[in-house]
Amino acid sequence: MLLALDIGNTTVAVGLFEAKALRRTWRFRTEREKTCDEYSLDILGALRFAAIEPSAVTAAIISSVVPPLTPVFQTLSLDLFRTRALVVGPGLKTGMPILYENPLEVGADRIVASLAAFEKHGGPAIIVDFGTATTFDAVSAKGEYLGGAIAPGIQISAEALYLKTAKLPRIEIRKPARAIGKTTVASMQSGLYFGYVGLIGTIIAEISREFGPGPKPKVVATGGFAAQIAPEVPAIEAVEPDLVLEGLRIVFERNRP
Repeated sequence: MLLALDIGNTTVAVGLFEAKALRRTWRFRTEREKTCDEYSLDILGALRFAAIEPSAVTAAIISSVVPPLTPVFQTLSLDLFRTRALVVGPGLKTGMPILYENPLEVGADRIVASLAAFEKHGGPAIIVDFGTATTFDAVSAKGEYLGGAIAPGIQISAEALYLKTAKLPRIEIRKPARAIGKTTVASMQSGLYFGYVGLIGTIIAEISREFGPGPKPKVVATGGFAAQIAPEVPAIEAVEPDLVLEGLRIVFERNRP
C-alpha cells in the first residue's frame, strides 16, 4: 500500500492507497516542534486503530510546504516502513508543464492538486484550495500549469480580527442567519463569510476571463472550508476533499521506482 503525506501549514493529511483506491485518510495538526518519534506514534496509532499493520505500507510519497518537517517524515518513512519516500520537487516527473516564471516557487501541494483536477475533470480548469491560505490555480486545456492567485485563508482573516483589535472576540466561522448582524459576533461572521464568498467568486471570474474565448474552465474546490463555502459560489462545480492526496498517488505512479 502507498502512504501519501501532504504536509501543510495547519494540518498533515495522510492517505493510504491500495492500488488506485484511497482506503483511509487521517489529518494531524502540523506542529513544527514535534519530533519524528512523536509523529511516528501518531501514525502508528492511526494504523493500529484501523487494524492495518505497518508492514502493509510498502511505499510513501510526500508533498510539503513546511521545509523543516520534510526530513522528519522522510526519516519516519524509513524507520516505520523501511521505504525511502519520494518527495515532490525538482527531479520528480509530474507530467504537467509549469509555466511559472520560477517553477521552484510553486508549492508542491498546488501542483499535485492541479494535476489531480486535470486528470479527473480535464482542462481548462481552476482549482480553489481552501487551506491556511486560499490558493487559485489555473490549468490550460492542454494540461499546463499557468499560475494563479493566493489570498489569506478565512481562518487567518478571523484570527487577524481577533489579534489586531482590542475588543473583537475569536469566533466560529459559519454562515450567519442574515447579513445585517445584530451582535458583534454575528456582524463579524457576516463580514467574514459573505466577504469571503465575494472574494472567491470575484477571483474565479477574473481568472476565467483571462482564459479568453473557448471552453469555460471547470472549477474544482478542495481543502478544509471547501464544503462550507462552495455551495455559496455558483461557479464551483465540484468539491474534491482529497485532491492533493489523489495527486500524490498520480505522481508516485509516474515515478514508480
